[in-house]
Amino acid sequence: MSEATEPVPVTRAVDSGTARLLPDVDGGRAWLLTVDGAPQSYVDLDDPGHLEFEYVRRIAHVLDTAAPAGAPLAALHLGGGGLTLPRYVAATRPGSAQDVIEADAGLLALVAEHLPVPDGAGIAVHHADARRWLAEAPAGSADAVVADVFGGSRVPAHVTTVEFAAEAARVLRPGGVCVANLADGAPFPFLRSQLATYREVFAEIALVAEPSVLRGRRFGNAVLVASAAPLDTAALARRTAADAFPARVEEGAALRRFTGRAAPVRDDAAHPSPRPPDGAFSIG
Repeated sequence: MSEATEPVPVTRAVDSGTARLLPDVDGGRAWLLTVDGAPQSYVDLDDPGHLEFEYVRRIAHVLDTAAPAGAPLAALHLGGGGLTLPRYVAATRPGSAQDVIEADAGLLALVAEHLPVPDGAGIAVHHADARRWLAEAPAGSADAVVADVFGGSRVPAHVTTVEFAAEAARVLRPGGVCVANLADGAPFPFLRSQLATYREVFAEIALVAEPSVLRGRRFGNAVLVASAAPLDTAALARRTAADAFPARVEEGAALRRFTGRAAPVRDDAAHPSPRPPDGAFSIG
């Protein structure tokens, strides 16, 4: 009987740059996906409930509190990467129907070849632009819209606007939740404008981030949560506080103070998120 071969790194040119799949040094069937050196996804094929990246765990916490435990969700994921979150939802909420929208065809092919989704997982992957797909999605068709759209290390301008948020609100069912992964650093011009943008459309918003990011000590991810219905921020705060790297949940008056006088962003004046400082997200 031949011995099993050790997994080896895979490097491939994709639409958005150079993608690499790096096997976890601890073994198993876990992989880190990077594009141009910036980590994009961590996928454990044997344990889809394992979420390595802190911001991914925070989005998962939002989805965990969006419906009773184990109940199926209809989820629309804008931005695919290694499909970490769709795999998580499929494992924790069997019977969920999920659509994943990814604009990078080369990345989709790489993930399909090396990190295939099990048959019957209820995950449909589509090569399309996130904004265009959202505009054509049926009204009231999703319990959750997850916007994790990055062009390289920046959020593209066309998914940062009031018009984009309004389309997300249209697609959500009553009580549905929209989650956006954002990145910024002090003095937070982009993050504050995004809070103002989503507040223009949604009655309820909250922000989940590490205290060091909110205090302006470093550039980092912040997860924006929005809904037409009240959010269970108490349950969300308990979950995020219990993480290895605890995060805060900001809402209400404190979040309005943080937003300040930032104005909502519309299509005719949109810009991508700021370029991260060198080394902010890259690995060696």
